[in-house]
Amino acid sequence: MNSIELFAGAGGLAIGSSKAGFRHEVVMDWDHNACETIRGNQKRKLRCVRDWKVVEGDVRKYDFRQHQTSVEYVFGGPPCQPFSLGGKHRGNEDARNMFPEAVRSVREICPRAFVFENVKGLLRRNFSNYFHYILNQLRFPTVSRRGDEEWTDHQARLERIYAGNHFSDVHYKVMPKLLNAADFGVPQRRERVFLVGVRSDVHAEFSFPEPTHEEDALLFDKWVTGEYWERHEIPTARREGVPEHLHGRIESLNSLWKPMLRKPWRTVRDAICDLPAISIGEASREIPNHYLNPGARSYAGHNGSPLDEPAKTLKAGDHGVPGGENTLRLPDGSVRYFSVRECARIQTFPDSWVFEGSWTECMRQLGNAVPVTLGQVVAKKVAQVVLAAEIGHR
Repeated sequence: MNSIELFAGAGGLAIGSSKAGFRHEVVMDWDHNACETIRGNQKRKLRCVRDWKVVEGDVRKYDFRQHQTSVEYVFGGPPCQPFSLGGKHRGNEDARNMFPEAVRSVREICPRAFVFENVKGLLRRNFSNYFHYILNQLRFPTVSRRGDEEWTDHQARLERIYAGNHFSDVHYKVMPKLLNAADFGVPQRRERVFLVGVRSDVHAEFSFPEPTHEEDALLFDKWVTGEYWERHEIPTARREGVPEHLHGRIESLNSLWKPMLRKPWRTVRDAICDLPAISIGEASREIPNHYLNPGARSYAGHNGSPLDEPAKTLKAGDHGVPGGENTLRLPDGSVRYFSVRECARIQTFPDSWVFEGSWTECMRQLGNAVPVTLGQVVAKKVAQVVLAAEIGHR
């Protein structure tokens, strides 16, 4: 299953899809530090990245037609800043909006299927019309925008084609869905929009994977059986009490039989408990990227991730980590920044994956990344659906 990865960043989606069986012919990104991270791990002989050709540069200048006969799948995360809740919200007017290039890659490669992901902010009400425009462009990638045609006029043409329910040229069935990474075993509340398209002649009916983890199971293990605290050897005196707003919910969970539940959400403690303890200004000699930066503070509404819940969404700003974000709130009420390695654990990168660049640059790479596990789950389902359809039509 040959593929290409656009806007690869530090490689979260690329590693995840590689674990699902895809072979990346090219991975590309414009950011030098992200490309250095991938190249550095190639030098370390990591198997999953060994054969990737890294292309560092402007995707707008790249000719995708060279992959038309060799690539069957396209993956990518078009830059999310235009739609991010932490950005300037300019959407299609933002020069960083790379969805037109994502559409062009589909038009020029004509893959069997594609997977694109973006931030939850893409679903904001004020972006609704443009979101449907993105979907229609991906459905009918060969219907290009004409010259100086306004995007709204192009959207009107695409809508007429979609309503007509008959189009003889290449087109795709596109399924969008908002997924929470915590529901798939990632120790982080991270909601991402996935757009999966399957070429119409593949005759595959794609549906997104069902969640494997849930919050109720974590609450059950904490305050019904106590298994969570016992697993981490937390004595009764140091265990959290049931938050007042959860009393009724815990009472209802008391009547459940545990096998009725999915696996429990994974917490920050689950993710980082076996990492060596280090002090601020100190770095681990055994674990790469494991060092603590000083200066963490709490702000109203930005008071760090609790140790015994999935982390809050890791973030990356234009000028580094936003104030109060990417911090851990300890049981005594103090806060500190996560180390780069702790963030990598929270994003489910393997410990063998080393990040290049300053602390700020590493945090930016991680804040923009797709959790490896989530990427793997979605990519695996795409592979299963497309390959099953291929076998069924032989």
